[in-house]
Amino acid sequence: MLKYLFDYLNELDFPGAGMFQYISFRAGMAALLSLIITITFGKKLISMLRKYQLGESIRDLGLDGQMEKQGTPTMGGIIIISAIVIPALLFGDLSNIYVILLLVSAVWMGAIGFIDDYLKIKRQNKEGLRGKFKIVGQVGLGLFVGLTLVFHEDVVIQDMAGEAYTQYDSIVTTIPFVANNEFQYDWLLPKALESYTWVLYVLIIIFIVTAVSNGANITDGLDGLAAGSSAIIGLTLAIFAYLSGNAIFSNYLNIMFIPNAGELVIFCTAFVGACIGFLWYNSYPAQVFMGDTGSLSLGGIIAVLAIVIRKELLIPIMCGIFLVEILSVIFQVSYFKYTKKKFGEGRRILLMSPLHHHYQKKGLHEAKIVSRFWTVGILLAIFTLATLKIR
Repeated sequence: MLKYLFDYLNELDFPGAGMFQYISFRAGMAALLSLIITITFGKKLISMLRKYQLGESIRDLGLDGQMEKQGTPTMGGIIIISAIVIPALLFGDLSNIYVILLLVSAVWMGAIGFIDDYLKIKRQNKEGLRGKFKIVGQVGLGLFVGLTLVFHEDVVIQDMAGEAYTQYDSIVTTIPFVANNEFQYDWLLPKALESYTWVLYVLIIIFIVTAVSNGANITDGLDGLAAGSSAIIGLTLAIFAYLSGNAIFSNYLNIMFIPNAGELVIFCTAFVGACIGFLWYNSYPAQVFMGDTGSLSLGGIIAVLAIVIRKELLIPIMCGIFLVEILSVIFQVSYFKYTKKKFGEGRRILLMSPLHHHYQKKGLHEAKIVSRFWTVGILLAIFTLATLKIR
């Protein structure tokens, strides 16, 4: 919104109005505002949540310090979403299709998480929104994002040869560790079915959105773990968005140029600022939990950001923490069911899943587990950025 005002003031030669033309300036302002919103209004939100007794219901899993968290205010994701959406609205270009997609994704997934949190509090147990309804919501967002990216006329890509085309003409992405790192999705289908490539693409997007949002949700089990990990991933995506949306840098790095993708940097910095600001209250010992309102929203935003800037194939590396967490649950449950059927007694691979609870059972302090997971997340982020040159 402010962008349009300052564009008008710039035409009138108003002093300083030209600063809003620069993505770097608006990105910095978005990050600053998101930090101010989370830190300033976070305390008020916590007080309000306590007033209405909107606290977390904790199941006794035998973990150290776990039951002390009983009654800690939840639904803190409201402040995260607010700190992302408000700066994006103020400093972003609201005519940009990518910005619109991310705003819709944040609110969409936040609404699903809010309903889930509300039902948990109302019922005073961990049974919130039924899993099938969550999946329907995630599939709905994936379908919306996929169809928009395929058919919207503003979604334009310029390949390394300098040829511009719409997504529908050729659905492509970036594949790491390959010299000519453009991958066309129609390569996955026989010639006779190439006209249906967009269907395959939409299905893949639905899977990614569902997987990453659930991965972030499962990761949100220790104070500060999901928020800190998401901040690291968000910063990585901001760098990719800036490089991909800049014709000079994309040409220098020999990567796909995505016109107008640079505007996503404003959204990314607001995202990072919101996550870091939330850690003010969410780091150990947490004064508030983000709940599914926050975790589902963060995961959905990360998934859509990666897809929009054609980095979805880097998600297993970039979101390695989320991936390991969700795989630890899948393997634990699958192995337990397999051994129970075969031996009549269920056996476990880990002491407890998700993986962060396994380390808690081994006696590591919660804060140490979180800091080590952050360290791994930073290493994965650096390796992800290194794929720009490792080919």
